[in-house]
Amino acid sequence: MTDSEPTILAIDLGTSETKVGLLAHDGRLLAVARAPHPLALDAASGCAEQDPEDWWSALRAAMARLRPVISGPVAAICCVGQGPTLVVSDATGRATRPAITWMDRRPADQAMALEAATGMSGWGLGILPAARWVEVNDPVASSHARWYLNAWEWAALRLTGRAATTRVPGQRLPDPERAASAGLTSGRLPEVVETGTTMGGLTAAVAAELALDAGTPVIAGTVDSFASFHGAGLVDPGDAVDTGGTSGGLAVYWDSRPAVPEAWVAAAPLPGRWLVGGAMSATGRSLDWLADNVVGGRGGAAALVRAAARVPPGAQGLVFLPYLAGERSPLWDPAARGAFVGLTLSHDRAHLARAVLEAGALALRHVAAPIRAAGIRIDELRITGGTARGDTWNQIKADVLGIPVAIPAVRETALAGAAILGARGLGLYDGLREAIEAMVRIDHRLQPDDRHRATYDALFDVYVGLWPAIRPYAHLLGDLPPAT
Repeated sequence: MTDSEPTILAIDLGTSETKVGLLAHDGRLLAVARAPHPLALDAASGCAEQDPEDWWSALRAAMARLRPVISGPVAAICCVGQGPTLVVSDATGRATRPAITWMDRRPADQAMALEAATGMSGWGLGILPAARWVEVNDPVASSHARWYLNAWEWAALRLTGRAATTRVPGQRLPDPERAASAGLTSGRLPEVVETGTTMGGLTAAVAAELALDAGTPVIAGTVDSFASFHGAGLVDPGDAVDTGGTSGGLAVYWDSRPAVPEAWVAAAPLPGRWLVGGAMSATGRSLDWLADNVVGGRGGAAALVRAAARVPPGAQGLVFLPYLAGERSPLWDPAARGAFVGLTLSHDRAHLARAVLEAGALALRHVAAPIRAAGIRIDELRITGGTARGDTWNQIKADVLGIPVAIPAVRETALAGAAILGARGLGLYDGLREAIEAMVRIDHRLQPDDRHRATYDALFDVYVGLWPAIRPYAHLLGDLPPAT
């Protein structure tokens, strides 16, 4: 790279950490830095909150680590992030209360009235149920609010001083007037801008804080999952992605609006494409949970993956249900609970780890089942995020789903997607598809091992049947009164 080549600063406000990447105009990841931020969880109430100032502190820490490798001016900045996560903000971008993350279960009841008023449901409602929950349950914070923003929109406000709601091509947003008829205060949803367009320039104050140039263009971002679709290189019908990250999820592109009642269907963030799929709650985080909270020992999650690689498929008759934070697709049960089923005295930490890895793949297959039944092809699965770093888990996913998997050269696909939006905003490519095809490369591919098909077919039948069998008892456990 020479100083004359444009570089893009990509920011990803994740659930557990903030990542900052410096990418070349051709998609090469030149450097990446990250910093953790806390998440406040309360299983009893369903609370899952974060302080946006912790995100900002993590951004500053990550920038301090990245700054020494930035040799020239940054051409553009683009921020993507977790969502739908509500930030209740004043006019300057200061949060009036903790952010309500996408993991928070408390706004579920508020969604019903908003669904009736807007005709939209699920993820289509975005942050509106959380906003209505705040108005009902935290009126003081609400009274000081100027804007209701997603995490990445809040970051853009802090970077530029401009508040905006971002929209991908073809995306339908809830009508603010109809939402107001359901009791949501009007006027707190800002103007709508298209992703990949310029929001404004970096303010002088923030430029000094982050050691960047004032006026650097800030390009409108999007939710991290949509950014990952770009960063994974999805363009054609049948292209699919495992979104990785804390939650996990599956999305498949199609060339017309599919009818799959059990799945999430929406306009894809690429013109001319639709997406169908579902997002889980904690499949990505389950391995870290096992490493940090259960087995302990040296090496953390990486050591568990190495141990799991030595265990044959099926984990010697052990199945894990990864519902550690309730479950979204395909159960849609916020009170769901995880379980190991089939434990014997012969099982050890390696078997537990293998079962957790296989559960991540079985959950993807569970989401994929109604999609395939509707006649939608899944030609290849792109693996993204931290789970893509080792091929043990990648191969398990290929074997369980029975399709090839492909690992992008830049595993941090949300950062890659942010850079693609940044490059498009700068006009470096004629269109979004052209930017994706020019900036995404596949590192390697793995084929499914047919020797394991029978084992995983049988294991999948067990996996699908377990939750309906234990659901009443798991709910009873969740309703137990607290100990005194």
